[in-house]
Amino acid sequence: MSRPKPPTRADFRWFTPITTRWMDNDPFGHVNNVIYYSWIDTAVNRFLITNGLLDIATSPVIGIVAETGCRYLSEISYPDAVSIGIAIEKLGRSSVRYACGVFREDNDVVSAEAHFVHVYCDRATMRPVPIPDAIRAEMEKIQR
Repeated sequence: MSRPKPPTRADFRWFTPITTRWMDNDPFGHVNNVIYYSWIDTAVNRFLITNGLLDIATSPVIGIVAETGCRYLSEISYPDAVSIGIAIEKLGRSSVRYACGVFREDNDVVSAEAHFVHVYCDRATMRPVPIPDAIRAEMEKIQR
């Protein structure tokens, strides 16, 4: 069974830089897997905040993480410069699945590929609700 070809920068629609830190390295000399999840969470929420789709203190509808996954393809170590690319893979009624790529700054092929699912919920009840139209419209801009 062959592995799928790794994504490249062209497969993503929005990017943000991430700074690696000394503490990100594990005893084996590379960034620990849990750090990748932190980067991905930061990138998705930065997209939402930057585009005026999330006020972390007052938004009445919020995305709650329902699922994540990551496949590691090549090592990253401090002090590598990193960027995270995101694109919408699937836009449902109340959920969205992001495709995420972790790139070394000088590399066009991902070092890790991931997915990240948000289910939109009413902040007060924490029950799923349809993705608001303004958020959906912005997400459609980065859909692939």
